[in-house]
Amino acid sequence: MRVARPAALVLTALLATAAFAEDAPLFKLVARDGKFEPATLEVPAGKRIRIEVANQNAKAIEFESKDLKQEKVLAAGAKSSVVINALKPGTYVFFDEYHQDAPKGKIVVK
Repeated sequence: MRVARPAALVLTALLATAAFAEDAPLFKLVARDGKFEPATLEVPAGKRIRIEVANQNAKAIEFESKDLKQEKVLAAGAKSSVVINALKPGTYVFFDEYHQDAPKGKIVVK
């Protein structure tokens, strides 16, 4: 009997997690000119989602949501995603931590 190696188990877990995240509906946000577009995302309740954030500003931003317990730093021109577990209906605020005077955005879960 052959025993699986720890590295193989880790790789399998990572691939399964990535595949699971890819199955989540994708919603896109663009940070441009000091604000997020769209300012409001409507997403389904009870489903894991993926939000892709693209920073089209000349400086770094930090996508942050205390409501969602998420934060992600993006250099100028960078793009990245966050996976958010299923949410209950409601409104969840997000903002740019580096530019707190900029307009806040919201995720409306229905």
